[in-house]
Amino acid sequence: MDFNEIKVLDEENIVGCYGRFGLGIESGEGARCRSFDGKEYIDFTSGIGVNLLGFCDEKWVKAVCEQAGKLNHTSNLYYTAPGTKLADILCKKTGGVMKKVFFANSGAEANECAIKTARKYGSDKYGEGRNEIITLINSFHGRTLTTLSATGQDVFHKNFSPFTEGFVYAKANDFADVESKVSEKTCAVMMEVVQGEGGVVALDEDFVKAVAKLCAEKDILLIIDEVQTGIGRTGKLFGYMNYGVEPDIVTSAKGLGGGLPIGAALFGAKTESVLGKGDHGSTFGMNPICCAGALAVMDSVNDEFLLDVKRKGDIIKTRLEAMSCDITVSGMGMMIGVEIKGKDSKQIVAAALENGLMLLTAKNKVRMLPPLNISDEDIEEGLEILEKTLKNMQ
Repeated sequence: MDFNEIKVLDEENIVGCYGRFGLGIESGEGARCRSFDGKEYIDFTSGIGVNLLGFCDEKWVKAVCEQAGKLNHTSNLYYTAPGTKLADILCKKTGGVMKKVFFANSGAEANECAIKTARKYGSDKYGEGRNEIITLINSFHGRTLTTLSATGQDVFHKNFSPFTEGFVYAKANDFADVESKVSEKTCAVMMEVVQGEGGVVALDEDFVKAVAKLCAEKDILLIIDEVQTGIGRTGKLFGYMNYGVEPDIVTSAKGLGGGLPIGAALFGAKTESVLGKGDHGSTFGMNPICCAGALAVMDSVNDEFLLDVKRKGDIIKTRLEAMSCDITVSGMGMMIGVEIKGKDSKQIVAAALENGLMLLTAKNKVRMLPPLNISDEDIEEGLEILEKTLKNMQ
């Protein structure tokens, strides 16, 4: 089947939710992939942060294939090894801050679990009225109706009302505004330490610490959404570790599975026992194959690996800021936003793709989420393509 046949079938049979580029990917290895006509591309997107180890990492493929030949799936009515091992590793790698894990299939589902847990915590301890969650303006927490309700961006709300009640929005990096939104109804504050879909904006350290202190004083749960920032993306295992705070709930997905669908909600001491039998569940959660892939990812994301992520992120930032145009760089680690004055981010991404570089957008910025194990050579070649693209657009 050639690319044109695939496009026709796609347009005839797939719901048109995606603004696809004119690229069909046939295969990939590391940070490079090939189209159906044999053209090679350098990938600075990693499937929107999913392919943490790039395309078809050898160790990841081996782990997934071996598990697929042993046990593909069973229900959570029975014990299995991969998910149990994965939960143990996740908790230990947080230094014991996180005590237990619930596995789901996506970031939105992990966030739904966190929201349910926060409301049950409030109800169990304070009664039915303690159910409001403060989220930040410019946040993004998912596309289910409830996580969409938690998302602090009007652009995502159009046409989908009525929304789930119980969410209050406060300004990012404005502690006074967060504090003013706290009431006897507040059960949690939920935030991303780097707002990805909101423009790759890192929160101020003082703000995050002040919110964490407020939550601790008032017995309000602190939920950190690490769907995009987690599993090494910021140079730490989780983004919150850059801020010196200890959340009550952390959510993870995207890069955790290395290319397979998995989500996780991690619970600290306050929340580890909130959910009991029958309170929550997921048919495919803790799937052995997905967890085997995640175990391979976690085996790679060690201290040396994380230091290298920070080093590569610094290289990318320095190289971008040296380009001969008005560039502003934001983000953390290898989660990078680039604003080029006078240029449209969508046009830049489309032009770069023509030249063999895959990029993303986030509002008015070009967004970069390269595989964390990308080579220095592929970084340099990708940035050369971007620089050439920008010069040709002048």
